[in-house]
Amino acid sequence: MTHDSFAFNTNTTFGGFLNAPAPSQGAATAPFAIAGIAWDGSVTNRPGARFGPYQIRRASHMLCDGIHPHFETAAQPGTLVDYGDLALPNTSLDAMRAALLPRAMALVAKHHMLWLGGDHSITLPLLRAYRKHFGKPLALVHFDAHCDTWRDHFGEPSGHGTWTYEAIAEGLVDPRLVTQIGIRSAGKKEAREYVTRQGGRVFNARELRGWENAVQLSGVIDNVRARVGSAPVYLSLDIDCLDPAFAPGTGTPEPGGMTTNQVLTLLEAWHDLNWIGMDCCEVSPPYDHAELTSNAAAVFVWTYLSHRLLTLR
Repeated sequence: MTHDSFAFNTNTTFGGFLNAPAPSQGAATAPFAIAGIAWDGSVTNRPGARFGPYQIRRASHMLCDGIHPHFETAAQPGTLVDYGDLALPNTSLDAMRAALLPRAMALVAKHHMLWLGGDHSITLPLLRAYRKHFGKPLALVHFDAHCDTWRDHFGEPSGHGTWTYEAIAEGLVDPRLVTQIGIRSAGKKEAREYVTRQGGRVFNARELRGWENAVQLSGVIDNVRARVGSAPVYLSLDIDCLDPAFAPGTGTPEPGGMTTNQVLTLLEAWHDLNWIGMDCCEVSPPYDHAELTSNAAAVFVWTYLSHRLLTLR
């Protein structure tokens, strides 16, 4: 007998992201959908990311009618549903991933998905689902303070710091089309330069200092656009890419990080890439202050959704 509800007592009972209805109450065939993966069994410092999906949804309700001031779009009735937090095993990484994969594949086949984490170990099974769905390796845009290319997880074979290495090793992503943005944490040179050696591009946080608007960030914007082209692109956004001044509520905060303006500038500039899905990870509400972190996460997810809504036009 299994019982997977313990970690999910904060599930969506008050309205989904942007107050989107559940599939049973809205359009089950909506083009866009939200799902939470309330897992933090792989964190290496401070737990609490299992409560991230709840707080990101809660913060999204501050966005009122959800009309984006740059894209002039909003999720109209029938365009967005929220599946709540998926009931998954919550003490075994292997069991969680095994249970998530078929659920993810079924949802990816029906909707353009926006996933709310959870720690970053959830991204590997999601990429496996997208790789199976599209039948070819993907492009990846990865915002993070950490390279997540370690070959083991503090002696364990897999975790939230190994998923990028595993995704490249498994052929889930094309390494030449991998871009990492905001990297700055301590780590062996072998791990920090792994993506570069595989043909990808790393824009570390030091490179980005002082660049905020589209003109200043044009080198980053143009580089990614030229390399990715029309390939299907997955976005994985670890909230700790932000400096702790902007996002204190995360498990592994790293000073010297990005600003919310930098992230928004890039998300807005890349609105016309061939995005296939995204996740936002590592929001840990117990360590947040004044909901700074969950508000930033909600705005990032909303911005991504808003530029995807342009495709409905």
